[in-house]
Amino acid sequence: MLPFRSEIRNSPSQPTIKIFLSDESLDERIKKHLEHFKEIEVIEIRESIGQNRVNENITVFLKDEVDINKMKQSIDSSLWWYFEEDNA
Repeated sequence: MLPFRSEIRNSPSQPTIKIFLSDESLDERIKKHLEHFKEIEVIEIRESIGQNRVNENITVFLKDEVDINKMKQSIDSSLWWYFEEDNA
C-alpha cells in the first residue's frame, strides 16, 4: 500500500490539493512538513466525506497565481522524500 495519495480538486472558490495518508496518525507531522512551501496559504486537516476514503485528509490551499499542477508535483516529490527518509 502506498503511504499517500494526492488529488487536485478544482472547486470554483479555490483549487486545492487533497492528501490522503494511509496512516492517519501522521497527519499532523505531514502538515508541519508541508509548511515550508511558501506557495501554500493554509493547510487544514479535514474529515473526509465519500466512499472508500480514509477518515481524514490534509487539504492544501495555495496562494493566488500559483500553478497547482507544479505544486502538486513538488508536494508529491517532497512527500516521497519524507517517506523514504522515514523508512531508511
